Amino acid sequence: MKRLRLAGWSGQVLSARPGAAIAPIRPAAFQTIAARRQSSAAASAEPVQDFSHQDMPRPPLPSPPPSVAARSAKLAALHARLSLSKKVPLETLARTLVTLTADDNANFNNSSLATLGRSIIHYHVLEYLVCKWPRLPMSILYAAIRAYGGPQTLQVIARRWGVESAAAPGEEVDPGLLQWKPDAEKMVSTRTGYLRAEDELKQPHWRRGMSSRIVLDDDLGEKKTGSEFTSQEDLHAHLQGEAFASFAQAVVGAVYLHCGREAAKHFVTSHILSRQVDLSKMFEFVSPTRELAMLCAREGFEAPIARLESETGRLSRTPVFVVGIYSGTEKLGEAAGPSLDMARRMASMAALKAWYLYSPGNKVRVPSDMMEADAQPWKAPHIDVGEIV
Repeated sequence: MKRLRLAGWSGQVLSARPGAAIAPIRPAAFQTIAARRQSSAAASAEPVQDFSHQDMPRPPLPSPPPSVAARSAKLAALHARLSLSKKVPLETLARTLVTLTADDNANFNNSSLATLGRSIIHYHVLEYLVCKWPRLPMSILYAAIRAYGGPQTLQVIARRWGVESAAAPGEEVDPGLLQWKPDAEKMVSTRTGYLRAEDELKQPHWRRGMSSRIVLDDDLGEKKTGSEFTSQEDLHAHLQGEAFASFAQAVVGAVYLHCGREAAKHFVTSHILSRQVDLSKMFEFVSPTRELAMLCAREGFEAPIARLESETGRLSRTPVFVVGIYSGTEKLGEAAGPSLDMARRMASMAALKAWYLYSPGNKVRVPSDMMEADAQPWKAPHIDVGEIV
């Protein structure tokens, strides 16, 4: 029997006809695997991307993103209400409304802007007070700085600007609302000053002199620990006031960064120094007659003498005595009182207030005026040597 040649048959039977389509021999799944194996060498050079995290939900942001600031009507109205320059963008104004307690990220909260603005405010307030009232005692000077640029004053200014606080900070909050949380520890961390060694001894009656207030305490000569608030309502109101004050300070810092020194000074003068403060009500004398006698001795004046100017109803239930304090022939002060001793004390207080509240005038020059381009030569103002007692 002759053996069949299968190789020849296979070539004739399995040969493709002209124009006929060639059907795939292997299944599609095997072709895909082969294609992936062939491209594995080229894909190994590229970094492998992990898409597993795309299905996970993104955590909410602690504050609104800067991109939504341009769509906030409250923010645009606040920008126009403060008459801010177009150089101050809405994104920066939105950042001034985010406190440290709402967002820990320093790139999105107002902590740095508030620190800068607080320094600028205290500088302009201090030079204004020292040059306008050069004889103020340090205790009255600290009280005046607090009255012009303290946290209580700045929070009132911020509220009068029409700023409202949000119920809670978050990504969905309108960027035109003040965002804060009642966190006392974070608010204390933004204050300046030094820690006292005696604070750990828990002695409540340590004496704090004026020198320690100047060296160790904050810009206002005070230290705050938060323990002086007995109720949570008082602490909550205090922390909310601190948040509003930080916003006002941050606005001054933003104006300084975007518009320059002159614009920041004009902003402080218009919104802070334009307020009227009666410094005469801040004085409290323990022994005015003794202090007035020491003042006259230091300045080389004659010893003060009390003289009765007039009286009425000495024997009635409501007598009135008018007493004047004289140094030689010059009258230092005059006051009325229900008794001779009270009238003498009040006249001594009037003489001391007239000395301490001496002012060269309302249009007094300050050191920052020398930074102007066409500034006149500087003439040093009169600065007193200090308080008597």
